[in-house]
Amino acid sequence: MLRHRGTTGKPRDARLEARVSSGQKSLFQRAAALSGRSLSEFVIDSTQEAANRVVQEYELIRPAPGPRLRRAVATYRRKTGL
Repeated sequence: MLRHRGTTGKPRDARLEARVSSGQKSLFQRAAALSGRSLSEFVIDSTQEAANRVVQEYELIRPAPGPRLRRAVATYRRKTGL
């Protein structure tokens, strides 16, 4: 199986497919051409940027609980029997 390497240098061995309207495809193709990338490169790069943004926003809004909060939750659960 041929594996393409992305801009990260890691092999691209997974496949992702999506159905879009012809208008969406035309828009994506135009944006890709204007940015000097192939349609696949444009879609992958844009999707990865959006995913990173969502994950980063989520982690900023809901940071991992610190040790004090974890102890409080454990105490609460122990006292309430949950």
